[in-house]
Amino acid sequence: METVDLNNVPDKIKEIPAKEFQPLDTSTTKERERIATPSLSFLQDSWRRLKKNKAAVISLILLGIIIFISIITIWVSPHDPTQQNVAYINLPPRIPFLDSINGFNGTANVAGKMVDKYAQANVPDNVNFYLGTDGLGRDVLSRLFMGTRISLLIAFIAALLDITIGVTYGLISGLLGGRVDTVMQRILEVLSGIPNLVVMILMLTVFDPGILSIVLAMVITNWISMARIVRAQTLKLKDQEFVLAAQTLGESRLKIAVKHILPNISSVIIVQMMFSIPSAIFFEAFLSFIGLGLRPPTASLGTLLNEGYKTFRFLPYLMWIPAVTLSVVMICFNLLADGLRDAFDPKMKE
Repeated sequence: METVDLNNVPDKIKEIPAKEFQPLDTSTTKERERIATPSLSFLQDSWRRLKKNKAAVISLILLGIIIFISIITIWVSPHDPTQQNVAYINLPPRIPFLDSINGFNGTANVAGKMVDKYAQANVPDNVNFYLGTDGLGRDVLSRLFMGTRISLLIAFIAALLDITIGVTYGLISGLLGGRVDTVMQRILEVLSGIPNLVVMILMLTVFDPGILSIVLAMVITNWISMARIVRAQTLKLKDQEFVLAAQTLGESRLKIAVKHILPNISSVIIVQMMFSIPSAIFFEAFLSFIGLGLRPPTASLGTLLNEGYKTFRFLPYLMWIPAVTLSVVMICFNLLADGLRDAFDPKMKE
């Protein structure tokens, strides 16, 4: 042990009483192993990454508001979305607290003059159509709520079926491999060569136009991309050490798929599902716009566009309103999907 020469110690240090000295803890193992930051699960870490993406967070909030309004207006709606009133046809929007702004005060330009269309139609002062009425006197706002709800319902049903069919097909093809995988992939190639529009027309010969025929048309081919992605991820993971260890321990392929592979590719499935939802919304809007989708009086964003473009030059709001709504919903879903893809990627640079 090294000795200290007290003659070389400064006088100030010599004056410090011995009781002021405390022995050091020679065991610093706990200090070295202490975790400075809180431990986060995969979902918590993904949420932390997602919150840094402002566009994805704003999109998530907007989608939450749109979905909430679409659901609550099932019971609470300004007017009956299917009720027709010939006396109130093609009324412009009228919002009470914006009565000083032309275009929102119930006036329209007729032969170069601003005319109060509500006064001409003898509409009571307490009756307002915030987004106007269509050619049959139906409230555009109420129909917009109904159309958004129907479009989202079709999209979510199609996405759910995509997950159910695509994930199951991809897992089976990837896990079994060999001839089974080859045959299953050839089936996918045949199905992917069938145009959706042809499938939709064939569906209309069997089923009446409606939600069922649209969903079935989307289900026949839309799950193919999900199946291929899941198969590729399964092929990558099934040769990993943890899967080989599970096989060595005698676990069945079903347990390996459910317990080991599926949780590890869940982030990829969620991201792909988020991308498939706007595609399904656009597909439904396209079919309804060309007259192969829903039939009146049922409203969707596609049927509203179909009704609005016919009078676009004279009543542009009938087309702009559903077009803007469709664009906002699709942009929000795509931005949220991009944010989730980055949030679920642990290699993303922060």
